[in-house]
Amino acid sequence: MSMDRNEIAEKVQEILVDALGVDDDEVTESATLMGDLGAESIDFLEIVFHLEKAFDIKVPREELFPAELASNEAYVSGGKLTAAGIDKLKTSMPHLVLGDFESNPDVNKISDLFTVGSVINFVAGKVNA
Repeated sequence: MSMDRNEIAEKVQEILVDALGVDDDEVTESATLMGDLGAESIDFLEIVFHLEKAFDIKVPREELFPAELASNEAYVSGGKLTAAGIDKLKTSMPHLVLGDFESNPDVNKISDLFTVGSVINFVAGKVNA
């Protein structure tokens, strides 16, 4: 089943509104899941479940959210992702838009990369693969 990005975006927005109890107008492409929409780790399980159901896809947790990356000494030095860490992020999570993060890859800012847009990109990649 092939879908265009707008159809995917609408469904993703509905899922996030339901899962996080936020208003439609808060779920913009640039909104961060944790910072702007208040998602917590338990919410990610619910979001993944609903994405899998709505789009008939499998979502391995580590593909959508790299939990272990920030705590892996091979990829972090002095509280920042190393060049290897950024490469790992790019290869394992091509749906993320890194933008300014690359110039200041503070591990505490990794959660800011998880935006509504990155979820839409991820689902689009899966659905249209």
